[in-house]
Amino acid sequence: MGILVAQTTKRALEASLKKLLLRKPLNKITISDITEDCGVNRMTFYYHFKDIYDLVDWILMEDAAEALEGLQDFETWSGALREMLEKVQANRVLVLNVYRSISREQVEQYLYKMLDPLLRMFIERENIPVQEEDKQFIIDFYKYGFVGMVLEWIRKDMKTDPVLLTRRLNKLLHGGIRRTLLKFQAGGGTVALPKD
Repeated sequence: MGILVAQTTKRALEASLKKLLLRKPLNKITISDITEDCGVNRMTFYYHFKDIYDLVDWILMEDAAEALEGLQDFETWSGALREMLEKVQANRVLVLNVYRSISREQVEQYLYKMLDPLLRMFIERENIPVQEEDKQFIIDFYKYGFVGMVLEWIRKDMKTDPVLLTRRLNKLLHGGIRRTLLKFQAGGGTVALPKD
C-alpha cells in the first residue's frame, strides 16, 4: 500500500470516528461501526491500527505534529499557545471522549508532545547559555504546569475562551522564562540550598 493511499485511508478512518463521536461515546463505538461508516473492511482497519485506541492515539499525535508545523512562524509565546489551545478546542469532542473514556494519560501525552518543542523553541530564542540538562529541567517545569492547567480546562469542558486562558497564562509567564534562564545561566545552574 502506497504512503499516500495509507494516509488517505487513515484520514478516512479518522473522519468516520469523529463523525460517530457526535452520536455516541467512544467506549460505545466498535471497529465495525467505523469500517461501515468509512466503507472499508475490518482487515483494512487492522492493517493500519491494532484497535480504536491506537487510532485515537494516531489522530492526537498527527494533530499535535500538524499544530507544531506552523508554530515556527509565531513571534510571541502567547500566539503559539493560543493556536495550540484552539487546536485542542477544535478537537473538543474527541479530546473530551478520550479524557473521559480511555485515560487522562493519553491526553497528557498529546499535550506534552505539543508543548515540549514549543517551550524549547522559545527558550532557544532567548539565546542565554544554559546547560542542556538545566534547559530540559526548565522546559519540564513549565510543561507540567501548563499541562495541568490545560487538563483542568478540558475537565471543565473547555468553557473558558482560549484567548482569555492564554492571557492569564501569559501574565504568569511574562518575563518568567527569561528570569529562570538567567538564574540557570551556564555555570550558575546549581543553586546551594539554605541550611536549616
